Amino acid sequence: MTDKLAILIGFVIFIGIIVYMKVPQMIAGMLDARANRIRAQLEEAREAKEEAQTLLASFERKQADVQRDADEIVRRAKAEATAASEQAQADLQTSIARKLKAAEDRIAQAEASATREVRNAAAAAAAAAARESIGGGLSASSAEAMLDDGIATIGSRLN
Repeated sequence: MTDKLAILIGFVIFIGIIVYMKVPQMIAGMLDARANRIRAQLEEAREAKEEAQTLLASFERKQADVQRDADEIVRRAKAEATAASEQAQADLQTSIARKLKAAEDRIAQAEASATREVRNAAAAAAAAAARESIGGGLSASSAEAMLDDGIATIGSRLN
């Protein structure tokens, strides 16, 4: 028993020295310090996570804004292209109508000019025939020759 008693007394003295030297308090202090460091790191990680989530939300909002802007730009570009196409088509129709009107006017002028020339040629032929008939009697063959001449002259002026 003395061995056991010596071991027990040695153990109690050892525990006493440890308590006297405040080893449990130092261990507790070191554990508390480590727990405080871990707590601080966890707080920093939580703050970093919140900041990352805020940044992510901000980037997602910006991306949505950019997408809306891009969609609006595309919509406006399509509308402008459609308007430009419609305007070009309207301008083309106007140009065609103007050229068609000018061509019709030239045709009408040519017809009027040809009609005047035919009338003038007919009047000249009639006057010549009247002069011939008043002047000395017109033979049938002369009248036919003059009529053929007048028709040929009118035909050449129409072409």
